[in-house]
Amino acid sequence: MTPDEIENAVTAGMPRAIEDLKRLVAIPSVAFPGHPEEPVLAAAALTEELLRSAGLPHVRQIPVEGSFPAVYAEAPAPPGAPTVLLYAHYDVQPAGDPMLWRTPAFEPTEIDGAVYGRGAADDKSGVISHVAALRAFQGRFPVGVKVIVEGQEEYAGERLEAFVERNPELLRADAIVVADTGNPKVGDPSVTTSLRGMGAFTIEVRTLKESLHSGSFGGAAPDALAALIRMLAALHDDHGDIRVPGLPRGAFLGSGPSEEEFRATAGVLDDVSLVGSGSLADRLWASYAITVTGLDVPTVSGAINAVQAVARARVTVRVPPAGDPKTTIEAVVDFLRQVAPWGVQVDVGDYTLGAGYLADSGGAARAALNRAMERAFGRPPRDVGAGGSIPLVSTFARQFPAAAILLFGAEDDDASIHAPNERVNIGELHRTAVAEALFLHEYASATA
Repeated sequence: MTPDEIENAVTAGMPRAIEDLKRLVAIPSVAFPGHPEEPVLAAAALTEELLRSAGLPHVRQIPVEGSFPAVYAEAPAPPGAPTVLLYAHYDVQPAGDPMLWRTPAFEPTEIDGAVYGRGAADDKSGVISHVAALRAFQGRFPVGVKVIVEGQEEYAGERLEAFVERNPELLRADAIVVADTGNPKVGDPSVTTSLRGMGAFTIEVRTLKESLHSGSFGGAAPDALAALIRMLAALHDDHGDIRVPGLPRGAFLGSGPSEEEFRATAGVLDDVSLVGSGSLADRLWASYAITVTGLDVPTVSGAINAVQAVARARVTVRVPPAGDPKTTIEAVVDFLRQVAPWGVQVDVGDYTLGAGYLADSGGAARAALNRAMERAFGRPPRDVGAGGSIPLVSTFARQFPAAAILLFGAEDDDASIHAPNERVNIGELHRTAVAEALFLHEYASATA
């Protein structure tokens, strides 16, 4: 097929692809504990159906220990052609408060050229971009194709990491496309070359055998919540820079958003300052970031007049690509122990670790992607970083060091992933699918 024929085939298939996306988004495939399993399994079944419809001759669900099944598909490579592995995930974040959604989270709604619904962008758009790109070839693929779509990335993605480590030959490829990122803005073609790693832990502070009446004991009895607040506040200075020794600010070589763009995308309120120092690219993509993501304390509505005996917090640390999550977490925990006041008892557990990733911008696969994206978007892509983490990418890099790993997709910074009113721009999904299909063609030609 010629590039024109490929692009026309993707374009002709987009109405079907959008309807398939809506079918997938309508399934509440939340793979978190406490949510029903049936919808997750239904999303796996639909993903399997969609991959079969893309002309892949071998499609099946594969059990993943301790997790929901992955959907795997493959088509053998033509003689002398490379093999490309395509990745996405079919599970989604919980919808959260339904009152914050303008349209129901699991009733996909098309408004002004976008599909709204939980998972429409993250990452069911990744599933559909693969399907739409592959359908263009009508089963006659220019490269070998492998597809792995996992079912519990949002909650326990490390389980697929272990699966990859145990089954390297199943997934071995010359290039790997990870469709779980996107562009800073709609129509701004970008390839994510830098991912921060992450670490997380739960810290518990105890001061008393049990909580006490604040009138009778307040003023002398040590308050666990007050101690924890002091400890957490000590992690940053007045400018918002991290005070933990050994966690310096990094530098990102590419360009990042302007402050005006970032404030608009993040929804920062008027007159509220951004935190930290250095460029936004440095802060978002190349430096450490510490966030308190949860607190176990009495709610305001349930508050009683008591000095608290125990308080807990969940702390997440984003780690630059070259940083080590384990030593980073150790440094943060040591710091919190050092600043703990009044001799309080500190216990830390429930650790989570995931490595970052820094890509090579050269090679035949990246050059082929550059050509494909320039045709699809009208200009060549630029390198960007991602402040979020995809630990599976570092597993791919470790298991397949010779493979080119390419991160791009239909998400954008205004897609509201993990938030109410998530949406995917239909034009962006179309351009992404065209770019992926053209990449397969260009990569086959470059390696012939």
